[in-house]
Amino acid sequence: MNLTEGQKQIGKENFSDVVEMTRRDFLGGTVAAGLASGAGLGSLYFGYGRSVGNPLRVGVLGTGDEGSVLLGAHTPDYLQVVAIADIRPYNVFRAFHGDVSSPSANTARPGLMAKYKWKTEDEAKKNVKVYGAYQDLLADPDIEAVVIALPLHLHSVAAIQAMRAGKHVLTEKLMGHSIHECKEMGRVSRDTGKILATGHQRHYSILYDNAVHTIGKAKLLGDLHSIRAQWHRGNLPGKDSWKPPMPGDDGSLKKLAGWKKDLDNAKPADIDSLQKRIAQMEAQILDKDVDAEKFGYTPMTLGDGSTRTPLEELIRWRLWNRTGGGLMAELGSHQLDAAGIFVSAMRGDGQKVKPLTVTAVGNRSIFPADREIDDHVYCMYEYPAPGYEEDKNKKVVVTYSSINGNGFGDYGEVVMGTKGTLVLEREQEVMLYKDSAKDTRVTVAKSKDGAPTLDTTESGGGGGKAAAAGPGGDGAPPSRGYTEELEHWAWCIRNPAPENQPRCKPEVAIADAVIALVSNIALGDPAKVRIDFKPEWFDIGSDETPEGVVPDVNRDKYKA
Repeated sequence: MNLTEGQKQIGKENFSDVVEMTRRDFLGGTVAAGLASGAGLGSLYFGYGRSVGNPLRVGVLGTGDEGSVLLGAHTPDYLQVVAIADIRPYNVFRAFHGDVSSPSANTARPGLMAKYKWKTEDEAKKNVKVYGAYQDLLADPDIEAVVIALPLHLHSVAAIQAMRAGKHVLTEKLMGHSIHECKEMGRVSRDTGKILATGHQRHYSILYDNAVHTIGKAKLLGDLHSIRAQWHRGNLPGKDSWKPPMPGDDGSLKKLAGWKKDLDNAKPADIDSLQKRIAQMEAQILDKDVDAEKFGYTPMTLGDGSTRTPLEELIRWRLWNRTGGGLMAELGSHQLDAAGIFVSAMRGDGQKVKPLTVTAVGNRSIFPADREIDDHVYCMYEYPAPGYEEDKNKKVVVTYSSINGNGFGDYGEVVMGTKGTLVLEREQEVMLYKDSAKDTRVTVAKSKDGAPTLDTTESGGGGGKAAAAGPGGDGAPPSRGYTEELEHWAWCIRNPAPENQPRCKPEVAIADAVIALVSNIALGDPAKVRIDFKPEWFDIGSDETPEGVVPDVNRDKYKA
């Protein structure tokens, strides 16, 4: 992170060499054959089938920001979206029409009409049923599986009710709001035989998978000893993505009035765009009529003395401890998942390495008392390195920061070993450096024994672009993994066998939840003591949890 453009270009070229040495077959004729046949690269790369024959009939619970990303990422050859459930008119509109608030938003959330080439909303709704309460969708016998993108506090309830209704589940991260809920979800998955996956998409990122091979198989970094990760955002009071405008506020009404006025004098080329923005804003304003309290959302008196309505809790759920998990659940869980993947790569046995300890501090120095979550968190973890059992000094230290108020450096990870450094930025760019010489051009050569090694001697300009490992091998940005996680989940369901399991199954996903939620406990500890992770916390079969609540799959909230 924070590298010059020249340094980035050097790194991109040399990562291509690493890809070539670790995935030679993939980047050879296989890619060309896949592109010629129209197949996606995910199935070729990760080894699952190119289709499932009869696409999985799926319902999506929650079509907000993340749910609409998943709608845009799914592949109809693997799964067909036949129903959605959302209580907000704004989210239902975006599910069909896409998010037209900006070109980048529309790229991430194109909507079902664009995905399936339906010309009108009426045509789309002949193919996709629309439910309000998600429980009504679960009662639909035509639906085989559900994708859950509801607020965090509903993950366990919706997932368990869905599995007991006979449906497979892919839930967005974090797996659950608490560790006892995660264990309950895992136990119900085992009891019902339904596949449960969690959406930590880095498990399906080609760039991250090649980083694993760089670390574990090619061993180009030497002995891993330090990882630095961050997710920095420029959110400020009055400009906060986690505090979106409430429906019908003065700002929204002024925007709507302005757009309607512009429409009267618009050029023909601008009319369609304006009409879409007006329709989306009108749908957003309709959210004011949602009876959020009917669906379990609650009023609250805030720290600054103001009040929060149930509707505000629904729309701004990430700001409250009851409904969300703060920066560690929403952002940090992704990057600690990545750190665990990197540390585990050193072992080479496929087992996910668990952290030993966490120390953390957090504060709310930017935002007022209009929320409960921290706006700055800083965490330090110790992981066991190879040889730890014999020598307790053998550790990998992982540091993580997530802040608001300044987005310098954006997000990514720096992985440091005794021979080299690997830098991953925004799930899109990868750079490789020898030792700490960031300004030295690095190539991948062969040592005397034939193994790959880093070399600072220029050898003819390096390989092709790193983007060759992306979805098209044509310079397009690499896939972030959403498409691949959905495809593989559907393929595992259509090809049931003990060995066909999602890469982020419950036994893997619970580790990410433990790390994020125990970090939150450390952040709330006034004494700021170091917390030791207990192995029992990561065991779905154990009744021990960090919050001290015994798992119980028979809770009243899980009853349909």
